[in-house]
Amino acid sequence: MRPDLSVLYADHLDTLKQRADEALQRGGFDALVVPSGRLHFQYFDDRDYPYAVNPQFKAWLPLVRVPDSWLVYQPGQRPKVIYLQPFDYWHVVPSAPSGDWVEHMDVAIIRKPEEAAQHLPKDIARCAILGEPQSALGDYVPNNPVPVVAYLEYHRAFKTPYEVEMMRAASRIGVRAHRAAERAFRAGASEFGIHLAYCQAAQQDANDLPYSNIVALNEHGAVLHYTDRDRMPPKPVRSFLIDAGASFDGYACDITRTYSNDTSDEFQALIDAVDRAQLAMCDQVRNGFDYRRLHLDAHLSLSRILKDFGLITVTPEVAVETGVSSAFFPHGIGHGIGLQVHDVAGFAESDRGGTLPKPDGHPYLRLTRALAPGMVVTIEPGLYFIDMLLEQLKDRGLGPSVDWARVDAFRPFGGIRIEDDVVCTDGAPINLTREAFAA
Repeated sequence: MRPDLSVLYADHLDTLKQRADEALQRGGFDALVVPSGRLHFQYFDDRDYPYAVNPQFKAWLPLVRVPDSWLVYQPGQRPKVIYLQPFDYWHVVPSAPSGDWVEHMDVAIIRKPEEAAQHLPKDIARCAILGEPQSALGDYVPNNPVPVVAYLEYHRAFKTPYEVEMMRAASRIGVRAHRAAERAFRAGASEFGIHLAYCQAAQQDANDLPYSNIVALNEHGAVLHYTDRDRMPPKPVRSFLIDAGASFDGYACDITRTYSNDTSDEFQALIDAVDRAQLAMCDQVRNGFDYRRLHLDAHLSLSRILKDFGLITVTPEVAVETGVSSAFFPHGIGHGIGLQVHDVAGFAESDRGGTLPKPDGHPYLRLTRALAPGMVVTIEPGLYFIDMLLEQLKDRGLGPSVDWARVDAFRPFGGIRIEDDVVCTDGAPINLTREAFAA
């Protein structure tokens, strides 16, 4: 039986109030003021860029398409939502406020953006205003005070049960779309066609998705953020890597899968080996475990696979020590996820600031904190055949560490990445992605 979201939301809101109370006290402010953001228009044009709601705003309420609205919170008072419902026959106007959040907040309806000023706290100097500069309204200019932002962002890493349910729902949508994408791949669709099949199954378009879909056939899998999407499939089709997410009420999932067109070939065997290793890495998402250690352990695990498949000639330990493993696995093991795909404060030493360093030689790791209950992270090991990185091994005198004939056999497949979203708990981790695939 699924939990009562109305109860979970009420508890979530209580947590946000407690965090805001402490953040405001640390910054010496009386009120938290959060604009939802506004549309930006392209220079020399009248077209707007896709609207993206302020994450600090959608943390409080599940609204993602309400530009020029505001959230106001003052300790000891009910939160207030200043909700823009413009008179507009050119565009769809936001519907009347509804949902579990309404009973917990005071709502002021405005018809013009500038009307928000009459509902905002009068003493601007006592307000912590969190948002982008373009959200300013007269004298209400976002000041983003460091003590307030540092505290709120640090604690956003710890998801409430409500937030975990939102991410679980996003994962169900993402898995449904991933299955449709695999079917399209098996049917011979192009990258663009697979992308459309994904969006159709998710019932989300490019502006709804939490990030731009990576849909890569063959060698394109070696481009980590490949988004070109060819309109015609290659001949022959060998492999398929898809890194694509979905959104639910402002929360994201982030899922990656890799497939061989021939489920009995050696590339599929390599995929299966990475998959087994990835599951073991997911099991390391435990209370108190240093995420940096997880990343370094992943390098050793993947190097063992490289050795088992004859791709390297040195021991796994030597491959990690010399940086050979980084040529095949050049990115981090993952990142925090939640209101944003790459969630904030990944390097925060504490809720007062400071930075936890990345391991030497690993510049692309996005999270360096110790894991704790409530944190949700991605685990995404990969093995790739990237020409420029492999050539650099030769330039560094490490060419003998690689069996180049074996590498050449795998180059046409591009690469492998497998990614799940995993919740850290007091006990065993919860793998939201595998849970959704198993449903």
